[in-house]
Amino acid sequence: MHVLVTGSNGFIGQNLIVHLNELETYNVLTFSRENSIDELKELISQADAIIHLAGENRPADVSTFNIVNTELTQLLCDEVRSSGRLIPILFASSIQADFDNPYGRSKLAAEIIFEKLVIETGNPVFIYRLPGVFGKWCRPNKHSVVATFCNNIANGLPIQINEPSKELTLVYIDDVVTEFINAINPQLENHTTLAVSPEYKISVGELALQINNFRNCRKSLVSEQVGNGLIRLLYSAYTSYLPPDQFSYSVPVYSDHRGLFVEMLKTKDSGQFSFFTAHPGVTRGGHYHHSKTEKFMVIRGTARFGFRHVVNNESHEIVTNGNESIVVDTVPGWTHDITNIGDDDLIVMLWSNEIFNRDNPDTIVSEV
Repeated sequence: MHVLVTGSNGFIGQNLIVHLNELETYNVLTFSRENSIDELKELISQADAIIHLAGENRPADVSTFNIVNTELTQLLCDEVRSSGRLIPILFASSIQADFDNPYGRSKLAAEIIFEKLVIETGNPVFIYRLPGVFGKWCRPNKHSVVATFCNNIANGLPIQINEPSKELTLVYIDDVVTEFINAINPQLENHTTLAVSPEYKISVGELALQINNFRNCRKSLVSEQVGNGLIRLLYSAYTSYLPPDQFSYSVPVYSDHRGLFVEMLKTKDSGQFSFFTAHPGVTRGGHYHHSKTEKFMVIRGTARFGFRHVVNNESHEIVTNGNESIVVDTVPGWTHDITNIGDDDLIVMLWSNEIFNRDNPDTIVSEV
C-alpha cells in the first residue's frame, strides 16, 4: 500500500513515517517543503492513501496560513478529483478550527474543502481535530508548551509561565500515529473514530512542576511515578530532549574496607535499588529488620547467605553464585549476613521495599 504523507519532515510526520516503515505492508511516499507542486501531483497519482499533515501554525506572515493550510489542501483535493480514483485521505486538523483566529480559520477552510470533495465524489476523508500533541521530536517554541518546557528544563534554560492555572488538553504522539495508521488500514471496515484517545488534562503550572521534578530526580535519586499514564509519557518526552552529553550521570558511591555500596534508584512507593561489592572473605550485613524486606541477587562471584531467627535461634544457609538466577529474600525477624566465599570480588544487586531512613532505619545489629 502506497501511503503519501504530506508534511513528512514535521513532528507528526517524522514519527508516523518511522512507524510505517516498521510495517511491511506500507510503502511511504513523502512530500515536504523541499518538493514542488508538480512532484506532489505525481505522488498523488501513485498514492493508495494520503495522510495530509502539511500545515503552518506559527508563520512570520499570517498570509502563509492560507497558502499552506488552505490553498495546498485545495490543490490536493483538485488532484484527487481529477484522478478519477477514490483515495482515502486523513487530514490532521486542529481544535483551533473552532476559534476565530487566522490559524483556526485556515484549518476550518481546509475542512470545508475536504467536505466538498466527499459530497462531490464520495472520496473517503477522515478529519481529526487534534488538541496539543506532544512527544519526541516536537519542536520547542513552535509546536507545544510541553516541547518548550521539556527542552528548556533539560538544557538548563529558563521557562516563562503566564497563566499557571490554564488547563491543557494533550494527546501523545504514539497514540496519534496508531490512530492514523488504523484509519487508513484497508482491512478495517467502517472506520468511524475521528478522535485520538486517550486525552490528558494538566495545567501549565503542574506541567512545569512535573518536568522540573524529572530533572531533580537525578540528584535525589527518587524517581517520579513514570510507570503509566500522563506522567510516563511526559517523562518519555522529557528524556528525548536530553543532549547526548547528559545521557549519563553519576550517583554517590560509598566505599570502605569491605567494598562498595551504590544506591542507583529510589521510588516514592516501591523502595529502592542498589548494588554492593564484597572482597574475598568479607562478610556484610549482620542485622535484622522488624518490617523491612529485601531481595538480593548475586551478579558475580559466590556468596553464602546466613540466617538466624532472633527468638528461637533456628538457622538456615543459602549458597548461590553469579551463574545462577536466584533471588534471596530477607525475612523480618531473621538476622542475616552475606559472605564472599569465592576468590574474586562479589557483586550483588539489592532491592529494598523502602527507602533507607537514617532516622528510622529498621536495621538492628545482630550476629548470625
